[in-house]
Amino acid sequence: MIKTTIAEVHKYVDQEVKLGAWVANKRSSGKIAFLQLRDGTGFIQGVIVKSDVPEELFQTAKSLTQETSLFVIGIVQKDERSPIGYELLVNGIEVIHRAVDYPITPKEHGTEFLMDHRHLWLRSRRQHAVMKIRNEIIRATYEFFNDNGFVKVDPPILTGSAPEGTTELFATKYFDEDAYLSQSGQLYMEAAAMALGRVFSFGPTFRAEKSKTRRHLIEFWMIEPEMAFVEFAENLTVQEDYVAYIVQSVLKNCPIELKTLGRDTTKLEKITAPFPRITYDDAIECLHEKGFNDIQWGDDFGAPHETAIAEDYEKPVFITHFPTSLKPFYMQPDPNRADVVLCADLIAPEGYGEIIGGSERVYDEELLKSRLQEHHLELSAYKWYLELRQYGSVPHSGFGLGLERTVAWISGVEHVRETIPFPRLLNRLYP
Repeated sequence: MIKTTIAEVHKYVDQEVKLGAWVANKRSSGKIAFLQLRDGTGFIQGVIVKSDVPEELFQTAKSLTQETSLFVIGIVQKDERSPIGYELLVNGIEVIHRAVDYPITPKEHGTEFLMDHRHLWLRSRRQHAVMKIRNEIIRATYEFFNDNGFVKVDPPILTGSAPEGTTELFATKYFDEDAYLSQSGQLYMEAAAMALGRVFSFGPTFRAEKSKTRRHLIEFWMIEPEMAFVEFAENLTVQEDYVAYIVQSVLKNCPIELKTLGRDTTKLEKITAPFPRITYDDAIECLHEKGFNDIQWGDDFGAPHETAIAEDYEKPVFITHFPTSLKPFYMQPDPNRADVVLCADLIAPEGYGEIIGGSERVYDEELLKSRLQEHHLELSAYKWYLELRQYGSVPHSGFGLGLERTVAWISGVEHVRETIPFPRLLNRLYP
């Protein structure tokens, strides 16, 4: 007996196999029962023909309840109507555990109900597809950076200082000291870049931001590369190459998942480097032309502004050279214009907003000191960070990509709460 998974059944056409699975759904007529089976690797239809199996087996199949777990035995057959191209002609069922009154049925459920049952909602086809796309983006991320000479470094989650101030940080006690949950690993990645050249991190970050928008999570995951001897223009090139790479990887390796979600893949096929670039000045002018007369130079962009800017482009668009007053202390000023910094936000198309923020970093010690003071940050807390500018300082750049917003954009789902297994929202810490 060949024991396999749904993802591997294509290897065993016309052979008998054994699968461990759950019943996602079922329907039956007088002569045939159809089981929608899932095993974590995918979904497949099991067909039981009454005339071909013992009566007891057919009745067992008809009595199966949603999410009952079982071992199923059958012959793998090609079926062009199937999303995966195969179905299973079942000739044996061994029930492991019979589920009773499974709460998430094929009918419509409200969002709050589904979020309360997130531990079960993950089993649905749609959520399975989103998680598989998330996994592919993570896999492609490691592949891209490993292939391009980056070293994976893991910055701490508990920190004694903040890269962007403490107003949106979760404070905690580290024995008798104040500490914070990290909002970014960037400062530590700069230190790693001075040791290893090109580095990247991938880990959870936290923002105590009381926002309820479809783009915000309290806990989310960031990919944060940092590169020594890399200036602003080269930083943008790395970003667009990386984003194009992960999009094309999802197109190649997740066609079933994209189809399950009803994603228009023709839009994703256009995501190739290079990406368009406009300055903050250009963006303000664009918004004025679109009727956003309330926003003035020096104001930050909200979701409606980003959406309005992005609608002119089929690819993600870089907005560069933001006002110095809007950005954190570590961003390098434009040498030709002190009121803006060498930074860029990458705005995804289709209304998904900013997915990357990046910049060239300040690498002059005295300038960094003055910037810290302007932001009312204690120099003593950043002593180690300043020392990076004392011992062989070099131009360097980096960026941070928010994984959940990127998953939402590529998969085409509306809200980031569906793009992380167990979302942490303003009023949700369960399950």
